[in-house]
Amino acid sequence: MHAVQMKGIVKRFADLVASDHVDLELEKGEIHALLGENGAGKTTLMRILYGLYSADEGQVFVNEEPVVIRSPKDAIQNGIGMVTQHFTLVPTLTVAENIVLGESGSITLNLREVEKKVAEASERFGIPVNPQSLVKHLSVGERQRVEILKALYHDAKVLILDEPTAVLVPQEVEVLFEALVRLQKEGLSVIFISHHLNEVMQICNRVTVLRDGKLAGTVKVADTNLKELANMMVGRENFGVTRQGVRERGKLELRIESINAVDKKGLPALRDVSLEVHQGEILGLAGVSGNGQAELSAVLCGTQKITSGKIFAGDVDLSHADTNDVCDACVGRIPEDRHANMVGELSVAENLILDQMNKFVKNGIMDKERIQKNAVELIKQFNIKANPNDRVRTLSGGNMQKVMLARTLSQNPRIVIASQPTRGLDVGATDYVRTTLLEQRDRGAAVLLLSEDLEEIMALSDRIAVIYSGRIMGILSAQEATAEKLGLMMAGSPA
Repeated sequence: MHAVQMKGIVKRFADLVASDHVDLELEKGEIHALLGENGAGKTTLMRILYGLYSADEGQVFVNEEPVVIRSPKDAIQNGIGMVTQHFTLVPTLTVAENIVLGESGSITLNLREVEKKVAEASERFGIPVNPQSLVKHLSVGERQRVEILKALYHDAKVLILDEPTAVLVPQEVEVLFEALVRLQKEGLSVIFISHHLNEVMQICNRVTVLRDGKLAGTVKVADTNLKELANMMVGRENFGVTRQGVRERGKLELRIESINAVDKKGLPALRDVSLEVHQGEILGLAGVSGNGQAELSAVLCGTQKITSGKIFAGDVDLSHADTNDVCDACVGRIPEDRHANMVGELSVAENLILDQMNKFVKNGIMDKERIQKNAVELIKQFNIKANPNDRVRTLSGGNMQKVMLARTLSQNPRIVIASQPTRGLDVGATDYVRTTLLEQRDRGAAVLLLSEDLEEIMALSDRIAVIYSGRIMGILSAQEATAEKLGLMMAGSPA
């Protein structure tokens, strides 16, 4: 029997058809993956099911009965819950208070009674939480469990999980998967949205793939493999870029000595961080979000000052450098937020010279002919799907990132600082970015890769450092690093 059926779903945004007559069938008691590149229509389809969007055409069935879902309230009443990447919990309230938040009924709240009910639900569903804990004191994995318990507490029979592992360390992923399998056996149906095909193969029963807003197909996990799924998603079979072999390291290029820095609230963010990156190597920095990576990237890119310590690019002291000093030292920056580091209203051609505008001046004015010629060459070299005069804000995330790569790497930097370079990108764009970083390593650049994607860190890095609470917990060679070892270090255990 079907828990949910979506038939002929169409959703248009002006001229864009985000869902083009899409069908999806979720059986009772199955974990069903929803795959697709960015922009393929996954989120749109799930927002329609959860009542955040209304379909222009098509019909939704729950337990094989037609339903109309106009809001999340309608979805919840039909037994559908959704947990997104960005949790909707109130940090200053307890777990119990968050779980009953928004319930209609009495104005007064018997907190002890609520805590008892939440504890009973926690035990019944096998999702361990402490009802009295303040949410702000919980880890990311614990907060996710609260979100899932909240949906189940409100009688969800269908659970939509949007990129549920993106913010978890490997051990927390295992706990999540164990809980999902247990709940599945009790009849829960799950729609599992992920970019990680290996997770899909591990946890899911069937997979529906979307491409360009259309249904590419639905297959049983037992009847497919990673290559076939990648082919369904992007129309090609080659999938997964990895570093080949062990290389001889060259001379030391980037030296970070006992640096300290604070976050935006003035609290310690980097604590005595020391790292070295050599020519011809990728040093990966692994860690769960919020452990100092953003501050380290900002310091190395010249947008934030350190409070103590030293930074050297070769023999050049960058300890108190600004962005111009960093560029002059031949350090290429691929920042975490590509949107914040481009000017959306400017053209692709203009964005491609933002780091080196002085090189495109002729007789005191901008040389438009050279700017245009530079854009044509880089668009071809970096396979950017855009024209020189297109405004950058009109580009997809993948093409915007290619503009960033082209701007930075066309200058052949001796050091590359790449912060979350594939965040939010689909399989095709991710492969392209990873290949480009390996090419930089192979030409002799020293690459520091800061990524919250452990699979990416392990695929590309020659050595792996782990940061936790602003401290380096240890550095392992790629050969000795395992997901389990790194996961423990990411959770605060020294190497």
